[in-house]
Amino acid sequence: MWSRSRWWPATLAGQFLVLQLTVLLAVVAVASVVSVQQSDADFRDTRGALLRDAAESLANTAAIRDAFVEDRIESNRGTLTSYTQRTRGNYQAGGVYLTDADGVVLVSSDIAGRGEKIDLDGSTVQRLRAWTGDVDDFGDRAIAAQVPIIDDGGELVGISMVAQTYPSWAERARGVLPDLITFAGLGLGLGVAGSLLLSRLIRRRTRGLEPAAIAALADQREALLHSIREGVFAVADDGTVTVMSDSARELIGLDGDVESRRVDDLDLDPAVRDLLADDTAIRDHVVVLGERVLVVNRNPVVERGRRVASVTTLRDRTELLALQSELSARESITNTLRAQTHEFHNQLHTISGLVQLGEYDEVSRLVGTLSRRRAEISDAVTSRVEDPAVAALLIAKTSLAAERRVDLEVTSGSELPRLDPETSTDVGTVLGNLVDNAVDASVSVGGTSVEVELHLDAGTVCLAVSDTGPGVPPDRVGEIFRRGWSTKAATDEGRGVGLALVQVVCERRGGAITVRPRPDGTGAVFEARLPGAEVG
Repeated sequence: MWSRSRWWPATLAGQFLVLQLTVLLAVVAVASVVSVQQSDADFRDTRGALLRDAAESLANTAAIRDAFVEDRIESNRGTLTSYTQRTRGNYQAGGVYLTDADGVVLVSSDIAGRGEKIDLDGSTVQRLRAWTGDVDDFGDRAIAAQVPIIDDGGELVGISMVAQTYPSWAERARGVLPDLITFAGLGLGLGVAGSLLLSRLIRRRTRGLEPAAIAALADQREALLHSIREGVFAVADDGTVTVMSDSARELIGLDGDVESRRVDDLDLDPAVRDLLADDTAIRDHVVVLGERVLVVNRNPVVERGRRVASVTTLRDRTELLALQSELSARESITNTLRAQTHEFHNQLHTISGLVQLGEYDEVSRLVGTLSRRRAEISDAVTSRVEDPAVAALLIAKTSLAAERRVDLEVTSGSELPRLDPETSTDVGTVLGNLVDNAVDASVSVGGTSVEVELHLDAGTVCLAVSDTGPGVPPDRVGEIFRRGWSTKAATDEGRGVGLALVQVVCERRGGAITVRPRPDGTGAVFEARLPGAEVG
């Protein structure tokens, strides 16, 4: 047995040609059978009427009727035979018979069948009615007409039968073969031309890929969609979903059959629906969906200068956000410790020098001054902020800002109770990043002060950080919270992360972060709201 690779064409054009030829051969075979059957029907209809006329002519011939009525058949056999032979010649019949009332052949156009009975199965001739139908003409299948010969009293005295054998299959095939050859040739030509045109059209639509390559791509596509960790969401130009990976379904919370449906008809969060329905390119856009933090990227698909689709990728950055928040806190503590270490080194060097000079009174006064200053900073914070983690952060940031010659002050109107651990962590992340940015902004233009205000309002932590920096231009307000935006040098590590992280933390809790100029028109005030706080 041949394998498929040996006889089945590899190209699409070859497969279509084989298919067309197969269909054409099947049609020709069916047409041949139908044509032969139709020729039988045509032969029966046309010859049956002629044979009936011939049989009636014989039955109504006076000489034949008188011979049967007067029982003079033997004496008139020659005359009767000549009548049957002339009828066979005139009507091109196969056999002409004159029988008695029982169907026994008395006279025929040749010696065949003489003395034998004709086939009367199904015939009505013995009931004095003419009949036409198929008979067994002494071994041959034939169409025959049988007409009764009746005497003056209405009695059956004989039967006139004229028969014509059906043509053989070869004869009938020769009759329809020219038409079948013409039909087959025309069909073959049209099939080849249609196969080539259809193949070119399909190759153009499938980028020249053959069926095997298309099947391989489909298998690979399914494997990718089920295994890729990153959510992939493809939308056609008319807004119909064409591809959705399993990860995308999980990230945006969709079940059931989604492909081939419009984005507007899906049960999606409005923010996600707007992102998927839009056709502009976006990079690293952060979306908070429930408890998930998703980073969205979208690229339009352009073919021959025309946009045909868009592909959106979704990355879950929830765990990364928590890690980034923790690292931000660790970095803040490290920087604070570094600043305090530097400050303590300077103070120890001063004390060491005074001891060497024997200025013990000065040593005592310096130590007292340093103790009072540290107590004043601690008291200024803890009197207004009861949460230990937030208070410790502010104390550390005050020392760090002082090293950079910036005064960090908690406003007199601030009042923050002890918070639940989760809220305390989020407030620390937001406050730490805003204070760091405020100090950087102030230092960049020679500013010397940063103010922090915190309070709890009906379960929402409200905090504001104002700086004496260059401020934020109105046309840049929409960009500053985008990941990667920064006023720092491009070589600075971690640039453009702080404000983006602040926005994500606020939105994850259902809050927001805004920015506005200070009342005097200088610097900037960042205001953050973090709902869902509980007093610890």
